[in-house]
Amino acid sequence: MGDAIQAVTDASFQSDVIDASKTQPVMVDFWADWCRPCHMLTPTVEEVAREHSGKIKVVKLNIDDNMGTPGKFNIRSIPTLLVFKGGQVAEQIVGAVPKEQIVKALQRHIS
Repeated sequence: MGDAIQAVTDASFQSDVIDASKTQPVMVDFWADWCRPCHMLTPTVEEVAREHSGKIKVVKLNIDDNMGTPGKFNIRSIPTLLVFKGGQVAEQIVGAVPKEQIVKALQRHIS
């Protein structure tokens, strides 16, 4: 995992994501070790995190280790990126999508 990306858990989700998103947008990468598209998306997510450092917080949540949170947010397939803003889900991106698509979605939420 890159330096820019912090791992979050079911236990830390409220403070690391929900509460944090009240001051700046937080993008959560829902992934699992067995998921090939997740691994393909990781370098893209790390790049986005680096390029938007200070404007958006980027975290990862392993769905195998943390089963409560994905259920709460209706995560049906991975990789899924959720952007939280003001404590709410503001954007959902499903699948290993091109970087441009992620950046375009984030632009809507970065002031």
